[in-house]
Amino acid sequence: MEEKKKIKEVKKTIITVAPTGAWPKKKNNPNVPMTPQEIADDVYESYKVGAAICHLHMRDDEGEGTMDKDKFEETVRLIKSKCDIVINCTTSGDLNATDETRQAHLKSIKPEIASYDCGSMNWMHSGLFINHPKFLEGLGMTMQECEIKPEIEIFDAGMIYNSLYYVKKGVLKAPCHYQLVLGAAGGSTATIENLVYLKGLLPEGSTWGALGIGKQHVPIMLATVAMGGHLRVGMEDNVMWSADVLAESNAQLVKRAADIVRVAGNEVATPAEAREILGINRVCDFK
Repeated sequence: MEEKKKIKEVKKTIITVAPTGAWPKKKNNPNVPMTPQEIADDVYESYKVGAAICHLHMRDDEGEGTMDKDKFEETVRLIKSKCDIVINCTTSGDLNATDETRQAHLKSIKPEIASYDCGSMNWMHSGLFINHPKFLEGLGMTMQECEIKPEIEIFDAGMIYNSLYYVKKGVLKAPCHYQLVLGAAGGSTATIENLVYLKGLLPEGSTWGALGIGKQHVPIMLATVAMGGHLRVGMEDNVMWSADVLAESNAQLVKRAADIVRVAGNEVATPAEAREILGINRVCDFK
């Protein structure tokens, strides 16, 4: 009897596209999407080349970051009309927003994922990024009530320890999903050493991804794939394709990430596979 061949399970890597963020402007790269239609179009093109999740920020009519609920709703509606990509909404992006306006869109849209910035820090170029304990406790309960998976954004090691406290308190539920953000002004710098250190602090059983802002975008992406993490790419984090070349689109950045995933011997996760990996048991059905 012929011995059965052992087939190695291929690892699935999730790619998140972060198309616009709150800071890059058309002057930094004319291809940065600003309007709900531009953002939705970029997300759809990114989905077609491998993005399983879209991390959404909104811009006001002057191009500044905003937590305008109507703009979130319009953008999600446009995206959902074209594809089943996992919806991940920010709860930051406007330093003047209130605790209430940072959550209003979560209650109406009920995205599958939303950002949970697990501590306060100095934005060295613009001011204070405040995530005080009362807000974080309220946000955690809002996410539980709306069945939203927190994406715990980590800018430095202290935020990981904060998350462990909130798990013990019942504000967050394990297993948690972490996004290691490296290179933000005021946070941990984007080095491989910092990536390895932060990854080593994550509780067992967690899922995680990482990103490098600016010129360290590609090195952090390569190291993250090698370490078994998931990826986030897009013009929120990096408007350049290479040192002196602007990115043509978010889809261009996603395609490069997908190529790297495949070269590493992994497969690019579909939206359905991303939901399974992250333990998400529903699909955002906002219309």
